[in-house]
Amino acid sequence: EASGGEGGGDPEMQQETAPVPALSKKTKQPKECFLIQPKETKEDATKTRKRRKKKITDVLAKSEPKPGTPEDLQKLMKDYYSSNRSVIELEELNLPDSCFLKANDLTHSLSSYLKEICPKWVKLRKNHNEKKSVLMLIICSSAVRALELIRSMTAFRGDSKVMKLFAKHIKVQEQVKLLEKRVVHLGVGTPGRIKELVKQGGLNLNPLKFLVFDWNWRDQKLRRMMDIPEIRKEVFELLEMGVLSLCKSESLKLGL
Repeated sequence: EASGGEGGGDPEMQQETAPVPALSKKTKQPKECFLIQPKETKEDATKTRKRRKKKITDVLAKSEPKPGTPEDLQKLMKDYYSSNRSVIELEELNLPDSCFLKANDLTHSLSSYLKEICPKWVKLRKNHNEKKSVLMLIICSSAVRALELIRSMTAFRGDSKVMKLFAKHIKVQEQVKLLEKRVVHLGVGTPGRIKELVKQGGLNLNPLKFLVFDWNWRDQKLRRMMDIPEIRKEVFELLEMGVLSLCKSESLKLGL
């Protein structure tokens, strides 16, 4: 019965096994598709890479900006000096919260923010008669930005004498002479040039009452001033040229 079953089943078995080669042909087709896939993945990878670059910018553009805090400045300074300063030296860089003015909560224009942190500006300005000095310094990342800030603070400055303190198209010697000649109330510029003026004795920081950082503004690459390594370095060096000691003596306040 077994042999009869085998013999009788042969033709049926042949019919059943006849399509097998066709199946094996079909199995080759996915292999051909598989060979094409690596090319597709390379293209996909470059596409996703391109998309990722855009997404980073999009995220920064869409992310809600946060107002600066005293902790932000303290942390940046600590990180900057941690590799080459002792623990005691790092502690000396710390500033009490009382040194800081209320930060711009991003609802203010520059003029309205300055009016809030310095309500007695008109009186202060009238009493200021020292040359080679300013009452308020506004520090930003570039000459172009400094000009924008000067234009945007018209409502606050009134009759105040304002001076551009950046390097673009202006020599240090020219700025030193101007500061020697006349009383200036407000200085707007970059930390590098301000530092140079202090170094050359053209700018005395002792009468300074307010130092305001253009903290929240972002450039075309969405960088704040403290995100730019050269600017950050200049800011910290300027702070160590007498600003920190003036803050600790409570004669100078910092605004973000």
